[in-house]
Amino acid sequence: MNKLTSHKKLTIIGAGAVGAAAAQWAVSRSSAHEILLVDVVDGVPQGKALDLSQAAPLCGFHGSVKGSSDFADMAGSDVVIVTAGLARKPGMTRDDLLAKNVQIVKSVTEEIVRHAPEACIVVVTNPIDAMVYTAYKTSGLPRNRVVGMAGVLDSARYRTFIAQELGVSASSVSALVMGIHGDHMLPLVRLATVGGVPVTALLSSEKIDEIVHRTQHAGGEIVGLLKTGSAFSTPGLSAVEMAEAILQDQKKVMPCAAWLNGEFGINGVFLGVPVVLGAGGVERILEFQLTEEEKEALAASVKAVQGQVAATGL
Repeated sequence: MNKLTSHKKLTIIGAGAVGAAAAQWAVSRSSAHEILLVDVVDGVPQGKALDLSQAAPLCGFHGSVKGSSDFADMAGSDVVIVTAGLARKPGMTRDDLLAKNVQIVKSVTEEIVRHAPEACIVVVTNPIDAMVYTAYKTSGLPRNRVVGMAGVLDSARYRTFIAQELGVSASSVSALVMGIHGDHMLPLVRLATVGGVPVTALLSSEKIDEIVHRTQHAGGEIVGLLKTGSAFSTPGLSAVEMAEAILQDQKKVMPCAAWLNGEFGINGVFLGVPVVLGAGGVERILEFQLTEEEKEALAASVKAVQGQVAATGL
């Protein structure tokens, strides 16, 4: 359980599967003293928050959990996680969600700026790279205070698949996924290690290619199995990991969708890169030299994101 040193407020907008999962993780980890779950469907956030509040004596949470359908209740929030939007269903790509979710995220962001203007915004709604752009453009906030959740989730999946193949603890695997949250994401092979040993020394190139492909399509794999929704537990935890880093000023390095202003030779898009998350939000981007092949892969991500951004109309 985390030890909080000062009163912090975390708001989660959207009480669907991902939002509810994020709230549950936040309560179980004592991520903030005050946790608010907001949804436009009256009764849903209140009911889920009431249920979670009753877990407090079992998990040692000493703060408050509330649900609301009034955006004004997010006043004083330090971090706002945005999960509101439609979820992916079988046969749908993340891009299929774009048009509908742009309007939802735009509306939600306007409420955040109105009621919690000092908050950092963590966007989870898909397609993430376009939705975080929507929040950024709508909010008018500095780039460090708007960030997208993608790489934390994608890297967790990448690490899991490597660990399963080798029969080791996933916590022993260090691996990084950059780029778009989609088929053109870039799981970096040369930087993946297991207990400090390069994964290339432990697995064949064919097996590594299989793992990379599975990582790139991991969300769709879950959608295909669930049939009526998409992943929610690990996406919720990934968002909470990011929120905690900001709330607790952890200076934690995570791959997140950040606004690039020349880093990696890229300008004017949100893209998954390793960042330092602290009280100031995205406090800096960790830039490093890429190989020519990695640059080409990242360029494909940029092109795909630019297509999504153009479709937002912002």
